Amino acid sequence: MSPLDAPKTLKVDNSVSLSIEDGSCRIVDGRPATARRKNAKSHCCGLSSKRESKSNYQIDLYAILNAHIADNGLTISYVDGDGNNATVNAVQYSVRQEEKSHAESWAKYFMDRAYGQAQPFKRLKVVINPFCGRAVTNFRTHAAPIFAAAHCQVDVEETKYRGHAIEIAEKIDLDAYDAIVCCSGDGLPHEVFNGLAARSDAVMALKSMAVAMVPCGSGNAMAWNVFGTDNPALAALGIVKGLELPLDIASITQGDRHTVSFLSQSLGVLADSDLKTDHLRWMGDHRFIYGVISTIIQKTAYPCEIALKTSTDDGEESQGQSSGTTNGLPLKYGTVLDDIPGDWEIVPREKLASFYASNMKIVAKDTNFFPAALPRDGVLDVMMIDDTVGYAGALDAIIKLPQGKCDELKDVEMRKIAAYRLTPWKQEGYISVDGERYPFEPFQVEVHRGLGRVLSKSNHSYQIPGV
Repeated sequence: MSPLDAPKTLKVDNSVSLSIEDGSCRIVDGRPATARRKNAKSHCCGLSSKRESKSNYQIDLYAILNAHIADNGLTISYVDGDGNNATVNAVQYSVRQEEKSHAESWAKYFMDRAYGQAQPFKRLKVVINPFCGRAVTNFRTHAAPIFAAAHCQVDVEETKYRGHAIEIAEKIDLDAYDAIVCCSGDGLPHEVFNGLAARSDAVMALKSMAVAMVPCGSGNAMAWNVFGTDNPALAALGIVKGLELPLDIASITQGDRHTVSFLSQSLGVLADSDLKTDHLRWMGDHRFIYGVISTIIQKTAYPCEIALKTSTDDGEESQGQSSGTTNGLPLKYGTVLDDIPGDWEIVPREKLASFYASNMKIVAKDTNFFPAALPRDGVLDVMMIDDTVGYAGALDAIIKLPQGKCDELKDVEMRKIAAYRLTPWKQEGYISVDGERYPFEPFQVEVHRGLGRVLSKSNHSYQIPGV
């Protein structure tokens, strides 16, 4: 049935009209109030409809989880409310036998409109980090009811130790699931991407298996970038309605070790503020600001040599041309153990206070470091800050970071690069990769354009919270 022939309006239960409009479903219920209240039965995980008592209202098509015709009539389930008030609700109306065929056609068209390009009834491998705050509770209370109402197939597994998610992703049947859903902070997606990258079919695995997050950590950068929220229920809705978004993945070589990064690599103030404040996770995302201020006050420098490969913007996706390969991933520029390529720019930074590289806009709530970042442009956005920034500069950063105005800060250098090597000159310090601590020694990074996959509200761009 073509969209022109599809039924836009359905009349059921004698006096109820459901119309598909631009971006919403309008329900006009002409029954007496007593009849509407009588029909407000308990649906979907024990939650009843709050809207059945109204005579005229709209439901956003993005919030629709499912619509189907059964013996007891038409049932539409949806996510009602936003933020912490988001819950699963349903409306149900009786359908006479002579209306059933028309109602089934309407429900099919309604689901097509509600899901658009998104795949309904996704098969989800849910991996929960039970050691991450309220991960188990958030999944059971906020995410599981939404997945159930959307008729997703869900296979749940809790991690038992650090690195367990790597093993799960490395052994997963790529044909059995549409996405791996991480109930955690950014640490579990880091493990999942590394598990996929460790496979012998790493390129195919990373390109075919989407990774998603139900945010349960303190930073939740993935959720902020792909869903524009760190609310578990709204992120679960985002997964249900999620589109596959190609994502740059960065290879990291350090010694003879080869891992991957989906988010960021940092050294200096920002790495310290992340890793040295692990005991302050009770502060949530505020611990990052606390860490930045306390570290800058100490005016600590992290002298190093940085070799940079400026972006060529040649439009190439990660295909397999390489000068070396480990773990199934091609390395165009070799490893940290090889000579630095001749066309790289070598920059000594004796007064470096912070180095931060990322392929995402937002690294935590209210920290839009890189407003120009794109998911699959083949480059990393880099921010370098010298120790001359001082306390006044730190305060200025607190004001301008949420506004995405890092480029306006004094003593801050912003670059776009395709690869780099960082060699610390000090003996001790912190290196953070996707929020995980790495050895404080030289490492090299290069970007694989569009190699990874995530589920997102958009199939081409990151989200801007509040827009």
